[in-house]
Amino acid sequence: MDTKAFKRSLQRSEKYHRKGFGHDEEVSGVMNSAYQSSLIQEIRDLNYSLTRGDVTIRLAEAFGFCWGVERAVAIAYETRQHFPTERIWITNEIIHNPGVNQHLREMNVDFIDVKNGEKDFSGVGNGDVVILPAFGATVQEMQLLDEKGCTIVDTTCPWVAKVWNSVEKHKKADYTSIIHGKYKHEETLATSSFAGKYLVILNMKEAEYVADYILNGGDKQEFMTKFANATSAGFDPDRDLQRLGIANQTTMLKSETEQLGKLFERTMMKKYGPDKLNEHFMAFNTICDATQERQDAMLNLVEDRLDLMVVIGGFNSSNTTHLQEIAIERGIPSYHIDSPDRILPGNRIEHKPLNKDIEIQENWLPEGKIIVGVTSGASTPDRAVEETLEKIFAQKAAVVV
Repeated sequence: MDTKAFKRSLQRSEKYHRKGFGHDEEVSGVMNSAYQSSLIQEIRDLNYSLTRGDVTIRLAEAFGFCWGVERAVAIAYETRQHFPTERIWITNEIIHNPGVNQHLREMNVDFIDVKNGEKDFSGVGNGDVVILPAFGATVQEMQLLDEKGCTIVDTTCPWVAKVWNSVEKHKKADYTSIIHGKYKHEETLATSSFAGKYLVILNMKEAEYVADYILNGGDKQEFMTKFANATSAGFDPDRDLQRLGIANQTTMLKSETEQLGKLFERTMMKKYGPDKLNEHFMAFNTICDATQERQDAMLNLVEDRLDLMVVIGGFNSSNTTHLQEIAIERGIPSYHIDSPDRILPGNRIEHKPLNKDIEIQENWLPEGKIIVGVTSGASTPDRAVEETLEKIFAQKAAVVV
C-alpha cells in the first residue's frame, strides 16, 4: 500500500478535517474553567515555589499540557459543537488522562471498544464522525474509516506526523526504520504502519543486542524470538539491518533516543566504513520539543534538595513514566498518580511504582518540614495539579507530629 498517496488522497476529502471548526470562543471557556488553575499561575509568579505550613512545593518549570495535547482536546470539543446530533467516536483515548477522557464521555463521545486486544469498529456506521487522537491512528484504521464513509477529525500532533514523514523517507530510500519506542503503544503502532521495514527497540540494552548482531552476526531464531512482536512482516535481520533510519516515539527519553542513534551511527560506520556511512545510515531530529522541555525541567528540579517527588499523569502515559524514571534514578522517593483522587485520607497515597502494579503507601508524607517536587505529564491539565497540591497541603496539616 502506498501510504503516502493514501494520506494525500484522504486529506483532500471533504470528509477529512485536521483543524478546528471555528468554535474557539465556546470551547476556550470550557477549557479555561475545566483545566486552568489560578494557584498554578500564582506558583509560577513565585518562581515555581510555594510554602504553606510545613510544606514547600517546588514545581518544575515546564510541565503539564503541551500545545499538541491542548490542540487535540480543543478540536475534540469543537467537534461536538460542530456536530451536535451526529454519533461521534474516538479511536482511542484522546490523550492519556482519565479526567479528560471522562469529560468527553459526558459529552456523548463514544470510545471504540477493544475486544481480545483488537479494536472493534463494527458499531461505526456511514456518516458517523470519528476523532483520531493526539498520538494518531494507523493507516489501516484510517483506510477502514474512509471506506465506511465516516467523517474523520484528525487531531494527530504535528510532532507525531513529523515522525511519520521520516519513516516514509526511510521507506522510499529502502532503509529499515529503527523505531525507539514501545511496540504496543498507540503512537508506535501508528508510526510503524507508515513504515516499510521496521524494528521497534525499547531501550539501550536491546539496541546493543541489535548492534552486536549487525557487527558479529548471531542466532537468527533467537533474534526473531526476542523481537517477535516488534518487527515488520517478513523481517530478516541478516537482510534488513544493512541500511538503517532512526525514528522514535515522541514521548521517549530524549537522551536515550540520542544515545541509540549514536550507537547505530557508530555501528554502521564500523561495519561499512566512514565513507559509506550515508549509504547505510539516516537520521532526522524527531524528538518532540514539549517532551524535551519537560524532561529538561525535571532534570533541573531534581538537582534541588527534595524530600519526595509527585508525578501526575496517566499510568499509561509514556512521557509521564519517563519523568518518574528521572526522579528514581536520583534516589528520590517518588509517587506516580493519575489523579488527585489517589491521595487518600489518613496520610495514604495510591500510586504506581515504576514497572509495578498500583499499591497504597501508608504515612507517605513524613513529619516535620518537607520539600515536595511536583511535575506532570504532557496530558495533565493544571487543574489536576492544583487539586493535588491542595490535597498535599491539607493532608500534611492533618499529620500529627
